Amino acid sequence: MADHTEVMEGICQYPGVRYPILTPNLQGFHRAVAAGAAEVSVLGAASETFSQRNVNCSVEESLGRCAEVVRAAGQLGVPVRGYVSCALGCPYEGSIEPRKVTEVSKRLYAMGCYQISLGDTTGVGTPGSMRRVLESVTKEVPPGALAVHCHDTYGQALANVLTALQMGVSAVDSAVAGLGGCPYAPGASGNVATEDLLYMLDGLGLHTGVNLNKVMEAGDFICKALNKTTNSKVARASFKP
Repeated sequence: MADHTEVMEGICQYPGVRYPILTPNLQGFHRAVAAGAAEVSVLGAASETFSQRNVNCSVEESLGRCAEVVRAAGQLGVPVRGYVSCALGCPYEGSIEPRKVTEVSKRLYAMGCYQISLGDTTGVGTPGSMRRVLESVTKEVPPGALAVHCHDTYGQALANVLTALQMGVSAVDSAVAGLGGCPYAPGASGNVATEDLLYMLDGLGLHTGVNLNKVMEAGDFICKALNKTTNSKVARASFKP
């Protein structure tokens, strides 16, 4: 998060594409706006321990910081997206009660976040736990204002995404080549691979407007630059030596 100014200055920004910046506090928000951010994100957590490890404050303190960012963003007309970490489990506390996820989601939505992304930070969730959490959260936040953010550590990400889609959620976070992870979630893999997600959505007859082949090309480029192997099963299956 410390280098978002450098990132924003270094990328080519295309019309119609949104480039949100994660801003955990008011200082970060002002830096993001100065760097040209037209949208920002704030981060809450359903786990007290993870909140302390990740942003060095309690869940309550974190939500207070989020509220400050949302108020400042509202004054400038900058939309804000909210994230809830550890929605399906915590690397330190284990299982998380759906009511905790619901409370944090409800408060972020009430602040003015236009969308709340439920993050399976460690990838421990299953379709069963995803269903239980969504059954609880959707009592306070409409499905149309929710997104899911599924890491694939245990190979459950696509199944969890499908469950969310069946329950009315239509926004899904993903990562090209399945890259990523979290320094405060030991062992967590990246988000569900964009290539694999697109392949599944296409098979469901859902049109995304995203070119799968172009995404695979981008994933190949990134993996070579980082000297990493893609985590996308679709990309591996489609590769022609």
